[in-house]
Amino acid sequence: MIRWRRGEVVRIRREWPGAVELDVTTEEGGVRALAYPALVGRPEPGDTVLLNTTALAMGLGTGGYAMVVALPNRLPKDPQGPGHLVKARYTPLQATVLGADEQDSPFHETLREADSLDGMPVVVADLHSALPAILCGLYGSRPPGRPRQEAEGEEEIPAETGRGGPFRVAYVMLDGGALPAWFSMSCAQLKEAGWLDGVVTVGQAFGGDVEAVTLHTGLLAARHVMGADVAVVTQGPGNLGTGTRWGFSGVSAGEAVNAAAVLGGRPVAALRVSEGDLRERHIGVSHHSLTAYGRVALAPAQVAVPELPGDFGRRVAEQSAPLAVRHELVGVPVDGLYEALGGCPVRLSTMGRGLDEDLAYFLTSAAAGRHAASLLS
Repeated sequence: MIRWRRGEVVRIRREWPGAVELDVTTEEGGVRALAYPALVGRPEPGDTVLLNTTALAMGLGTGGYAMVVALPNRLPKDPQGPGHLVKARYTPLQATVLGADEQDSPFHETLREADSLDGMPVVVADLHSALPAILCGLYGSRPPGRPRQEAEGEEEIPAETGRGGPFRVAYVMLDGGALPAWFSMSCAQLKEAGWLDGVVTVGQAFGGDVEAVTLHTGLLAARHVMGADVAVVTQGPGNLGTGTRWGFSGVSAGEAVNAAAVLGGRPVAALRVSEGDLRERHIGVSHHSLTAYGRVALAPAQVAVPELPGDFGRRVAEQSAPLAVRHELVGVPVDGLYEALGGCPVRLSTMGRGLDEDLAYFLTSAAAGRHAASLLS
């Protein structure tokens, strides 16, 4: 089940908050490797590293990386401080974190009583790559000068979270893709640019600015701990799909709609739409969206349907129509969104396709952000 390799660090290629990218030599040649210093310590040139090369050898979704499991000759110091939530439980790399909802947290009392999102818009999408595009639509339509929602216990929010913009945006990361939030360069860059106030990791996902046990407490933490005015929910980078109706990790999008609704939020469903995907099941409105929102989501959401031009736009509208049985379909103009996407502070990419290679995908995600912005005015 695991391909183990021993290697030696040649050089550090680059790094971003929570992750270090390395060149490593093994007996089979050179590989790119990724280490999370909080888990394994910080590798340096000359260090021996133990690698998991399984997904790399199979060509699966690790971004072309071997993963550093340990520095066997230079172990990191024992962790200090509170934290009793165990994530990646009962795996060799299980780790303890301080959850916002656990008893030792300064936010425990707030979350013990919290039961409502107070109408906060919650934009739900299938893929992690939708996140920056949603923010482009959100900020492209941002009401100027709107007062920011003040966070509960402001001084307790980690200092590295963003502070940009007239309202707060939290990203709530599900555990259907990558488990460490550190894997996402997009999150790090969006926070640095001030487009995100922070990341909440829920379920088995970890490494966010705020940790929570479930999606429900993660959404409540986004609202009452981070003071978010709007939350975006997707799985982490990566996606598991089998080409079957139910066998894909994006079913969690439907469950996220339910969670947002039961907590008194306003769920906004972002469709997964593609004109560039070669797989028929993802052309137009993906079967992922039709299943997650049409079958899994039992609570009503506002589904942002982009007003795309031509025959493809009509196809998207027709494919979306059955969702009206349970949800409110909201037509969203896409004029000006291409320019907004062009100003994104991170590289836009989905399944290896950039903005102009799958424009419909990014316009659709941005349309959901545009609609969420209209709910804030």
